[in-house]
Amino acid sequence: MIELDDMDRRLLRVLTEDARLSAGEAGRRLGLSQPATWRRLKRLTEAGAIRGRRVLLDHQALGFGVTVFLGIKLATRGRVSLEDFERAVTAIPEVLTVQHVLGVFDYRLRVVARDIVDFERILRRRIMTLPGVGQVEANVMLSEEHRPGPLG
Repeated sequence: MIELDDMDRRLLRVLTEDARLSAGEAGRRLGLSQPATWRRLKRLTEAGAIRGRRVLLDHQALGFGVTVFLGIKLATRGRVSLEDFERAVTAIPEVLTVQHVLGVFDYRLRVVARDIVDFERILRRRIMTLPGVGQVEANVMLSEEHRPGPLG
């Protein structure tokens, strides 16, 4: 675990709001020079606190108006390997996230679709035909708020 000071936390918050910022611009927002900000970014990246920078897509604007969280319980663990299921599910482009979890379900998926009819097609033709799929529970997302998470 890396030790973070207040400036590190402030820098991480600024970057979670806009990952496109250069070291110079992030530094200006924090009252730091570009080289000082760059050194902090390099240290945080090398320590693994920053794993990369991503583009956050607006799926609604791209025509995917429905997001569904699926709980998947594999029918028989002995017959189908977890790797086979994971390989098959990650090949479905509408599946954005695959999480192997503890609890009632073995996996939690985040799936986007154009609408409910499109989601039903994805569920019936792609997800329910995956190796080992047993029980499936769907939760349609109504709204979402992005939070930076705890930075101590």
